[in-house]
Amino acid sequence: MRRSSVTEKGIASRSRQGRSLEYVACAARAELVRDLRFQDVGLLKALIAYFQQERRMPLFAGSSATISYEQTGSGPDIVWVGGGGARGRDWQQFQTPHFDSAFRSTVFDNRGIGKTTSNVSPPWLIEDFASDVAELVGGVCDGPVAFIGSSLGSAIVQQVAIDRPELVRCAIVMGSGAWSTGWGWDFQEAEIEFRKRGGTLDGMMGVTHYASMLYPARALGDRELWPRLKELLLEWIESGDNEESLVPQWDASLRFDQRERLRSVRVPVHVIAFAEDVQAPPQDGEELAGLIPTGEFHLLPGMGHGSWYGHAHREINPYIEGILRRYL
Repeated sequence: MRRSSVTEKGIASRSRQGRSLEYVACAARAELVRDLRFQDVGLLKALIAYFQQERRMPLFAGSSATISYEQTGSGPDIVWVGGGGARGRDWQQFQTPHFDSAFRSTVFDNRGIGKTTSNVSPPWLIEDFASDVAELVGGVCDGPVAFIGSSLGSAIVQQVAIDRPELVRCAIVMGSGAWSTGWGWDFQEAEIEFRKRGGTLDGMMGVTHYASMLYPARALGDRELWPRLKELLLEWIESGDNEESLVPQWDASLRFDQRERLRSVRVPVHVIAFAEDVQAPPQDGEELAGLIPTGEFHLLPGMGHGSWYGHAHREINPYIEGILRRYL
């Protein structure tokens, strides 16, 4: 993570600009211990509470990973599975608040990122990620559950549906496919090889690169929306999570191929494709749904790979809820 000198005035300024407490905490983490002149008692207390919450996040001990997770809400279980570079808490900004009044949401860090650790070194397979999720669900949820995934998280959910169908009430997978091929293979391989050769994407270079991969042109051109998206992406880039996790997580996403085994799936699987998705083009989702006997394809216009995060969540959340209500 890129660090800079942090002062009380600077921290307060960042907070007023609308950055989340998490961002402020990341910026201040290394400085607070040394800065005995810190005067903003309210903000200091909030930061201490944040650090304490980080330490209190429960851990589930699986067979090959210790998984950091959190549960909110009450009702039938939903398990949210994040994509490459995403933390479980990312779902809590735009998704779980919509669902917590009627469902219990479980979010977690995949192996390779955040507080989750693995006792097996990478490379990892999609099956390894899916085994972690299955063990977590068996340990902390009342199954079968509804799974919701995005990107790499969708491939993980699909693998759970293949390997452990008894855990799946229904599955909703966004921005996914049955395998990596063509453009999908090339851009993922390029990202991995760039890191292996010592490259990094940080600051505004990282922000603009991933903005173009996550959001449609009309979102980027929206002069009111773009500053908010920029802040979200800058916060993510500066956390360092993406650079730390990219090679081990994206390698699994690059090399998985579920085409043959998806034909055996008998649980309900809803494949949501976004018409402006350049990471997982809609053709990939349509092929995926066609391979699953119980698959149902949904195409949402005007949205990109990451539109669920800060762009079109107000449309996507009710759409997902409508699907869930058919099974829960």
